[in-house]
Amino acid sequence: MKLGTKIEFKPKQKFMRTLMVAKFTSLFLLVMTFTTNLAWSQETEPQKRVYTTTGGELILSWADAKDNGADADTPLRFAPFLNFQSQLHRDMNDKLGFFTGLNIRNLGFIYDDPVEVNTRYKLRTYTLGIPLAIKVGSMQGTFVFAGYELEFPLNFKAKTFVNEDKESKSSDWFSQRTPGIYQSLFAGVQGPYGLQVKFKYYFTNFVEKDYAANDGNGNTIYPYQNFDANVFYISLSFQLFKDASFYYNEF
Repeated sequence: MKLGTKIEFKPKQKFMRTLMVAKFTSLFLLVMTFTTNLAWSQETEPQKRVYTTTGGELILSWADAKDNGADADTPLRFAPFLNFQSQLHRDMNDKLGFFTGLNIRNLGFIYDDPVEVNTRYKLRTYTLGIPLAIKVGSMQGTFVFAGYELEFPLNFKAKTFVNEDKESKSSDWFSQRTPGIYQSLFAGVQGPYGLQVKFKYYFTNFVEKDYAANDGNGNTIYPYQNFDANVFYISLSFQLFKDASFYYNEF
């Protein structure tokens, strides 16, 4: 079964998947709203600051992928578009702080079939992410950070290429072909003027291994049952705004 094949599933299953994602998203937004209000209410405490940053992210991604136990080549994927970051920062003092936020991310990888010669797949999903991180260093200069992020897949797309010609393409919202939630760990460094370099690793499999579908002939199949892919990436981020002003105005 090709990874890019368009497969139909029951409308009821799709509705329940959408409802589940909506519930998780609503819960995290509620927690974030409460945390934000609490932080703003304490902003007058000495040496404590709350502020937001906004910017983009340029992503270079790969994957540790195996198909039926065989290693698969995953060429570099460059994703410069539709990567949006809005972060809420809490600086406890000049050397220690935390941040959370909301991110829209273009996450995916390219995969060369280890069996079918000259066959390539391009898989991607847009995600809504909620990070939680600690940062140490100079809060007004250079600091290192590390954290954990939950991401909710929104729109999944798969393309199949044979001999460099596009053979098929499929796209669907809240797809059952991806897990309901991705989990990842990240670490990086931020320099002056809001420039960030970050490494991130997803320990959730990119596709849903238990996904069951109908092959069109009345048979139930599991197209991703023996496929493993853990995405990782390096990114260059630009925090363009700090609150309502350009980030570099402060330096």
